[in-house]
Amino acid sequence: MSLYFITGNAGKFGEVAAVLPEIKQLKLDLDEIQSLDPKAVIEHKLAQAAKEHDGAFIVEDTSVGFACLNNLPGTLIKWFLDTMGAEGLADLVLRYDDHRATVMTTIGYRDEQGNIHYFVGEYSGQVVKARGTGGFGFDPVFIADGQTRTNAELTSEAKNALSARGIAARKLAGHLKSQNTPT
Repeated sequence: MSLYFITGNAGKFGEVAAVLPEIKQLKLDLDEIQSLDPKAVIEHKLAQAAKEHDGAFIVEDTSVGFACLNNLPGTLIKWFLDTMGAEGLADLVLRYDDHRATVMTTIGYRDEQGNIHYFVGEYSGQVVKARGTGGFGFDPVFIADGQTRTNAELTSEAKNALSARGIAARKLAGHLKSQNTPT
């Protein structure tokens, strides 16, 4: 069986491929609905992708909630990053006393029979002024709990070991192994 990750984001693909080396990237133009419910976003992506691709595949969505903004922007983080950039987000959050943030990645897996499974990874940290040149998205302004460096200052292996996407991908890998599903 071939397993595909439907994404146009090379950074996201690389992080998942580090956990599932046999996964293949498939770029499809999927609409991203505006909902604060990550499962609704994933369900919509899965349904669209199923119209375009037969076989086993995954889609994912990452949410970031800032405590000072009552956990917004959540699933809308992509649009905030497109509009404000990581530095703009940090400038906004750092205006408040509470700099805590929670990152959650939801992976939706559709097997060859059309069964859907969800895998969620989550971790927390703090927003800081931008540091580092690695990673992508909000990595330069996020320090995970227990770390002293931003995600952009970590090696990709170190970031993947603690990131929400890495956690969700490892849960998916465990599921595939328990099903004796080769990738």
